[in-house]
Amino acid sequence: MTTFIKAKDKKAYGLIAKLASTIWKEHYSPIIGSDQVAYMLNKFQSAEAIASQVNQGIQYYLIFHNSKVAGYLAFEKQHSELFLSKIYVSKDMRGKGIGKAAMEFVVREGQYMDCKQISLTVNKQNTGSIKAYEKLGFHNQGGIVQDIGKGYVMDDFLLIKPL
Repeated sequence: MTTFIKAKDKKAYGLIAKLASTIWKEHYSPIIGSDQVAYMLNKFQSAEAIASQVNQGIQYYLIFHNSKVAGYLAFEKQHSELFLSKIYVSKDMRGKGIGKAAMEFVVREGQYMDCKQISLTVNKQNTGSIKAYEKLGFHNQGGIVQDIGKGYVMDDFLLIKPL
């Protein structure tokens, strides 16, 4: 059984930061390199950065599967759209339907908030995730390059799923 618990305190933010460090280093280092991963973890996924994002309206959730921490997700409403900022499942928990359950949760939240669509960005080299999103009904809208500082960019595709 997969459940979602809203992150509301330093303990939860610290747990998410720890999950992010493990997942991102394993998944993104081959794609963007370990230096950019370290920079992005510090800038976007430290406990302090997560607390700041929550204060700005981004909602973070811990994902549990059979009472074990399996991953996390984050989203925010932007006008009539739900922007899915993060959705990550630990390597050892993949293949159990957790990602699909998480996306169903996000869709329900988007519908509850009267959103017309869900959007997300995904690294252009992250082919496995792109295929998974497309299987879940997302459509590629083309590339977006975002400067994130220190000479690094996020070279992504924008994906949209109508609700």
